[in-house]
Amino acid sequence: MDDKGSRSIIPKSGGVFHELATRLKLIARLMADRRVNPLVKLLPVGALAYWLIPDLAPGPIDDALLMWLGGYLFVELCPPDIVREHLHALTSVIDGEWREVPPVDAPRIDPPDKA
Repeated sequence: MDDKGSRSIIPKSGGVFHELATRLKLIARLMADRRVNPLVKLLPVGALAYWLIPDLAPGPIDDALLMWLGGYLFVELCPPDIVREHLHALTSVIDGEWREVPPVDAPRIDPPDKA
C-alpha cells in the first residue's frame, strides 16, 4: 500500500482518452514483463476471451464492464513496484530545451572534414 492508504497507483489526472491509452499501454507492458505472475496475466486474457466469444447476455455493457474489471484487477494484483516502474516510463517527461528550427532557405553549414 502507498502512503495514503489506497492501493491504486495510477494517477487521476488527464483526459479520459489519455487515461485509457495510458492504462492500455500499462497493461501491455505488464503482460510482457516476466516478473509478473503468469496466473495474474490470465485476468486480461480471460476478459479479452470473454469479449471475443459471443455470449447470451444482451448488450455491450456487460462486455465493457468485464473488460474494465479484468484490466483493473490485473493492474491492482501486479506487484506495485513493477507497476510504478512501467507507469513512470510511460508518463515521464524527457528534459530538454526548445530550439528554433532554422528556415528551410537558410544557408547550410557542413561540419569540417576530418583529415
